[in-house]
Amino acid sequence: MIDHLSSSQISLYSLCSLKYRFQYVDKIPKIFKPSGLAFGSAIHSALSWLNKQRMNGNNPTLEKLFRIFNADWYSQNVDTEIRFKNGEDKNALSVMAKELLAQYFHSPYKKVEGSEIAFVLPLVNPGDGKRLGVDLEGFIDLLEEDDAIVEFKTSAQTANQSDIDSNIQLTTYSYAYEMLTQRAPRLIKLVNFVKTKKPKIEVYETKRTQADYQRLFGLASQVLSGIRLQIFFPRMGFWCKDCEYGHICRDWRGD
Repeated sequence: MIDHLSSSQISLYSLCSLKYRFQYVDKIPKIFKPSGLAFGSAIHSALSWLNKQRMNGNNPTLEKLFRIFNADWYSQNVDTEIRFKNGEDKNALSVMAKELLAQYFHSPYKKVEGSEIAFVLPLVNPGDGKRLGVDLEGFIDLLEEDDAIVEFKTSAQTANQSDIDSNIQLTTYSYAYEMLTQRAPRLIKLVNFVKTKKPKIEVYETKRTQADYQRLFGLASQVLSGIRLQIFFPRMGFWCKDCEYGHICRDWRGD
């Protein structure tokens, strides 16, 4: 019985419904964690701590920020085996993370209004008022003054503006903010921590309209219908090489 959806669930089902089944329906334990996922989680943890400190009027040091990252990075490596890509290792990624965190720490920032803002909301079609029937859940990474939503992302490459303009996660956060405050966000920012040879931070801006919310509702409706009808099948692509369920997927015969 499914009682809620999140942007990550919607995106995962759209990418590969069989992986959705393994993760959310069968709840099969993952035998490893991709290094990119562990890296992103540790970065997010450090950024959340930093922005909450700033929101409370504190002035944390870069050294303390590094200690917060070290603690989470250590826990990421303890709980589950981390599967590193060719040319990667634990220490090299730690150095890269601190370089990126230092860039963010020293960059100008606006007043923080909220960090890790949780929401549980009905998903309503703005076109006809129809409700999805299950709640939409998630977290907004950061809210800056003047109604600006900020989402953090770690990536191996530069982002594409057209992908950002259609990103379901950003649409979900914009919708949630509008439902919570009864006003549209002035701006949505994606802060991309790029793990290139010379690590860098890129900032992209985008906006959403009522038409985007209608599209979100339509996609969520189809995903929910597929889950309830137990429609699960593999979708092959480059993402398969890092899939934690690859060993199970190869033996799948549709039963």
